[in-house]
Amino acid sequence: MRHLNKLATTFCAAVLALLLLTGCEGSELYSIGAPDWLQEKIDSIANNSSGDEYIDITPNPAELGAADNSTGWWSVFTDDVKIEPGQLYRVKFTNYGGASNYNNFVMILRNGIAPGEEGYYEYGILRSDNWCWNSQYTDGADSDNWCTKKMESSERTWETWLKAMNRADCEAVINNKGDGTCDVDIVMNGSDGKTYKQSYLGIPVTPDDVYLSFTVDGSHIVFGEPVEVEDSEPASIELVGVPKKVLLGADAESTFANLTATVKFENGLASTVGIEDLQLEIIPDLTTLGTKTLVAIFNKTYLGKNCTKPLVARAEFQVVDKMYTIIGKADNTSGFREETTENFRVGAGETFVSYFTNYTDGVNNWDNFIITLLKGDGTEYCFVRADNWGLGTSYWDGCQSCDWNWDTFKQALDGAKVTTYITNHGDGTASVKAVVLGSDGVTYTQNYTGLNNIDANDFYFNLSMERGHLEFDKVIGAEDNSSGFRAETTERLTVPAGETYVHHFVNYTDGVSNWNNFIITLNKADGTEYCFVRADNWGTGTSYWDGCQSCDWNWDTFKQALDGAKVTTYVTNHGDGTASVKAVVLGSDGVTYTQNYSSLNNIDAADFGFTLSTEKGHLVFE
Repeated sequence: MRHLNKLATTFCAAVLALLLLTGCEGSELYSIGAPDWLQEKIDSIANNSSGDEYIDITPNPAELGAADNSTGWWSVFTDDVKIEPGQLYRVKFTNYGGASNYNNFVMILRNGIAPGEEGYYEYGILRSDNWCWNSQYTDGADSDNWCTKKMESSERTWETWLKAMNRADCEAVINNKGDGTCDVDIVMNGSDGKTYKQSYLGIPVTPDDVYLSFTVDGSHIVFGEPVEVEDSEPASIELVGVPKKVLLGADAESTFANLTATVKFENGLASTVGIEDLQLEIIPDLTTLGTKTLVAIFNKTYLGKNCTKPLVARAEFQVVDKMYTIIGKADNTSGFREETTENFRVGAGETFVSYFTNYTDGVNNWDNFIITLLKGDGTEYCFVRADNWGLGTSYWDGCQSCDWNWDTFKQALDGAKVTTYITNHGDGTASVKAVVLGSDGVTYTQNYTGLNNIDANDFYFNLSMERGHLEFDKVIGAEDNSSGFRAETTERLTVPAGETYVHHFVNYTDGVSNWNNFIITLNKADGTEYCFVRADNWGTGTSYWDGCQSCDWNWDTFKQALDGAKVTTYVTNHGDGTASVKAVVLGSDGVTYTQNYSSLNNIDAADFGFTLSTEKGHLVFE
């Protein structure tokens, strides 16, 4: 339904509202000394609307997204509304926010071509949290290239804002100025009684081809005038952000500082509550190793009153005496690519193999590992996610494939053992493969193939995550360095003709003998060995010959430098009956050494692979 009002009346009312707000707490934006851009917006409304009517719209459906905020990203939409040039459109709605800043309403401005058809173009995907992108600039960090973003204050406290966005009464004004640009101004009256503002100005559009719709992301919207919400008793509770592992002696307060809980109420609504709303008990304690139980009690109604029957949630975790390298916070609260590994170079014809355990908060499918492909200067080709989606100049729809069971995906990825293969094909394309042993015991495979526009001479990658963490905990050999000669090995990897496989690991040794370090064994699929080569410039087997080896070790410090050394190995099948092995070693003494085994012969190029192992040492893969 549309309601038509005289612009003059609306404009005067808006000015009056601004004056009334000057005395409100936290409303310095609306005082006499308000920023120039706010006055400019008032002027633009008066100067750029060719008509004298405000057009109020109520999108269809009137309620978007499940009431318990379980609706995922880009899965439901309102009907399109055409935004005519020279007109002001207004939408009123109540936003019910979720667990993260992006779990709120999303506005879509696009052209009239249906998604997926040739010519479809998004002028702007506009979120409530000062983040946006369009079809040309797909990374929100690039938004300054095509529009101006403004908030009520650069000092916005995001934690407070996020809570206030649950039950926030919002009003969005869309101004198609008719000059090839569109402005969107959103006033958000938070449930904390404070007013927040988000503006996206100067969005480039085709004036007579602009359409508006809404979507949600772990949230829901009720369109129309604000409606009083009735109170309700809590019905269920689920803890989010409980670490899987906690170091012995850790402080409970810091360990669980980011803990939240999703509470569903009898009225069908849901809220995310923080640790300040929970009573916690640890059974029995954090001072001994083993399995522990975290007990959380919640005793509030939807509107924050004491409830009649408190809810109790439990979660188990392990207290351990050692943790390996971790990317992301152990409580799974790290944001999108907030932490990454170092950038690893992948040369033309090389495949870099990595191992890690993936942990997730289990809220969204994309709250898992992320692989970013980029140049040495940081310019991105693309990033690809665990949930079969990616973004960037090298990514294209159709490059992805997987055999995930989406019904169990989030559960299976929590604690999953992941092996990734990043390949630079040397022809301007790359591929990414992930072999995942889920926590359900099932092995899944995901592929991104034909990623294009790659500079084969300038190709790197890093690993990161969102709302999860990665633990690089693959270890070969007993950690007390007691394992015998090749007592444990990695899984055998097949190296096709003309390709190189790369690993990165930390080498540890008991330091007794030079050969108590990493070992690389070259073999056939049936286990028949070509040879094995050691860290100490020696090997044996039918493919090994005296003189194939070279190195620049300092033998006086060799044993000490190899303990804790960071090693990158390269195993190459040349396709001509020969193979080579190279190790680049950053010693614990800070010196980089190189070892080569060249022209290893009598190789069947169609049946060539290798394993990594050790003697009286252990390898930790990174």
